[in-house]
Amino acid sequence: MKLSKYLRGSGRFLAFVFVASVLWLLFDMAALRFSITDVKGQLMKELVLKERELTKKQSSNPTNLRHYPIRKVNPDIQASQSSEMLKRQVVEVYRRKKPGRVNVENNKNNNKVAPNPSGNILTMAGNDTKSFGHKKDILEKQNSPSYKVSPGMGKKQGGLTKTKAPSAGQEGQRLKLQSNSTKDHQIPPSQDFRIPPSASLSHKSNNTLNKIKLDASTNIPPNSVHMADKRKSVAKDNKTDSLPGKIFVHVTAKPSKIRTGRLLNSTGEEKQQDGLHKVMNLDVTLKPRDSRALGQFGWAAEVPEDDLEESRRRWSEGYFNVFLSEQIPVDRAVPDTRPPACSQKLVHDNLPTTSVIFCFVDEVWSTLLRSVHSVLNRSPPHLLKEILLVDDCSAKDYLKDKLDVYMSQFPKVRIIRLKERHGLIRARLAGAAEAKGDVLTFLDSHIECNVGWLEPLLDRVYQDRRKVACPVIEVINDKDMSYVMVDNFQRGIFKWPLVFGWSTLSNDFIRKNHIKVSDPIRCPVMAGGLFSIDRKYFYELGAYDPGLDVWGGENMEISFKIWMCGGEIEIIPCSRVGHIFRAENPYGFPKDRQKTVERNLARVAEVWLDEYKEIFFGHGYLHLLDKNGLDIGNLTAQIQLRKKLQCKSFKWYLENVYPDLEAPLAKAEGLVFNIGTRKCLVQENGSLSFGICDLSKQSQHFNYSWVRTLRQNTLCISPQVNKRGVALEPCDNTKPHLRWLHKSNKLLAEHLIAETHPQRMCLEAEPNGDTIFLKTCNTSSSYQKWHFTHYYAQ
Repeated sequence: MKLSKYLRGSGRFLAFVFVASVLWLLFDMAALRFSITDVKGQLMKELVLKERELTKKQSSNPTNLRHYPIRKVNPDIQASQSSEMLKRQVVEVYRRKKPGRVNVENNKNNNKVAPNPSGNILTMAGNDTKSFGHKKDILEKQNSPSYKVSPGMGKKQGGLTKTKAPSAGQEGQRLKLQSNSTKDHQIPPSQDFRIPPSASLSHKSNNTLNKIKLDASTNIPPNSVHMADKRKSVAKDNKTDSLPGKIFVHVTAKPSKIRTGRLLNSTGEEKQQDGLHKVMNLDVTLKPRDSRALGQFGWAAEVPEDDLEESRRRWSEGYFNVFLSEQIPVDRAVPDTRPPACSQKLVHDNLPTTSVIFCFVDEVWSTLLRSVHSVLNRSPPHLLKEILLVDDCSAKDYLKDKLDVYMSQFPKVRIIRLKERHGLIRARLAGAAEAKGDVLTFLDSHIECNVGWLEPLLDRVYQDRRKVACPVIEVINDKDMSYVMVDNFQRGIFKWPLVFGWSTLSNDFIRKNHIKVSDPIRCPVMAGGLFSIDRKYFYELGAYDPGLDVWGGENMEISFKIWMCGGEIEIIPCSRVGHIFRAENPYGFPKDRQKTVERNLARVAEVWLDEYKEIFFGHGYLHLLDKNGLDIGNLTAQIQLRKKLQCKSFKWYLENVYPDLEAPLAKAEGLVFNIGTRKCLVQENGSLSFGICDLSKQSQHFNYSWVRTLRQNTLCISPQVNKRGVALEPCDNTKPHLRWLHKSNKLLAEHLIAETHPQRMCLEAEPNGDTIFLKTCNTSSSYQKWHFTHYYAQ
């Protein structure tokens, strides 16, 4: 009954229209499907015909077929055959001797393999940077009898021969032939090599070859985890006595003709550009890694219950889990936490060399060694000029003869021992003075460099010598020693009073500026401990201020100097270094720690902040203005250096580098309105009076400064202690009697309180509105209540 009611009259017509529309739509979709299927069939037919014609042409020209093999389109082709063809294509690419290429050559005539007694492992990861080594199928292939590698170098007839193809899903997709010549600079993806102790790499000019003698290796860490996406890659742990033989890698010094942006040499002039290549993802070990070792691959470790007490007891040795650190290998692997796009980034061929400088005092043995090994293991040897260990007069016995003996096995490591304690800042200056590399790379002594960390830093310095490159500083957990990835798009900033911190770029800023996750990020202030800088440019900037003591404020000083004097600071997301962040300094200060840091910051403020230094002093550091209480040293040399370098103002820095920082020059300004008289304060001809409020009159404009002075231009209102009156005198920030408290007391928030008066005295207007004087503070008196036109801070 209800249904028939709706189907009467117009309802019946609407139902008919609806049913007809549905049927029409179904027929239309069916026709479209048949049409698409027909078109696909026709296209497939044409594609097969074209492939057959192309195959015939290639068979008539064997030379082209050998150098440019064609991958047939055949729906029945096996995945393994497709992958094997791709691998042969890659081999042909590397076999061709073109400028700027990396060639892997092997001798087909020698099927014998010799074990490698050195046990040195060099992992060169290619496009698949999500894992720490080979896939399982590559290991099986390398161990098979058909895997042939040449012990000779430069054999023309040599070729990498593999008869067993890996699965298409694992290896075939990684070994795609790159048609772009820039792709050919990369060593074949995910190849593991061994370097014997006698291996060396020498840099020669023009067409001379830089040669590294490498042995093939099959030892890789199993079940490794990439922290970015938590995916596990299957690997296999094999013994070193079944090594397949030797491989020689040739690196030509003559670059290809790929051009990039404007490059500046060490004198600031434009220089000739060179070729590009992908970052070498190296990871070298002295012996095969123990995949089951505690903390391996950056995994979190746990202290057994029986050792918890000892772990707690030893915490103060480094203010992190020293006991656990000693159980972890000094050359452990860490997860590759770089953005995926970094594996495709290109860097220049002729990068400068670097001296890596570690400064330490009483550093924990295991963390110091782990820091050094991470640099040795994951830095291209031809770019690592040296590692300088600057011992700032350590007292620990193990950092003396024992350290000398241990580091003697590494020719590139030098130890510089200071005879007395100088502090971090001057220790770095001592290390820089001994450095021989083109670039200075400063690192803390409790870090672990990640895969591919060095070349992106050096490449930014190479592109412009005035760029200072910083890695992304990731976290090594101080309790479980796990390697923790940090969020992307972070930069170093500071808040008043010159307190360093991290800030993430907003999504709006990222979208507006089209910033990709692998792009360098402009950084207002560097963290200070980890960065690369052109050595000559470092000294042109005056290096660190030698007047700074021990530690603290040096990152602010050099950051302001770089930006304001023509340079730039960038964080490079494709360079990652883990760092143990400690709650306390395990070493002592020659003087009080707090006073040392305060003194350094005051020195930085006086030289670089211009008129904005009042904001620094006003945030709790007013006591530093008293020159009798604190000697910040002579600033003449630093002020002259700033003039010589023609550095910009701090206002320019705020407007162009760090516009997000709130930095009003006054806490309040404008007219000073008295609630009781309903009039405003006036200064005319050196005397104070009241008048009808008028914003257009400059005589009524005052400001309440960060150092708590009530001023107009260069004159400040001074309370007269004996006469209970007020007067005007030239402003002097070092004089406490010129300071007034305003908005600092909840009960007297609207009052102006004489800060240093022996009694609590407030500024009061005479009821007739003629004069002002001091009187005992009264919370209810409207004549003691004052308001400024604008307030910028409380």
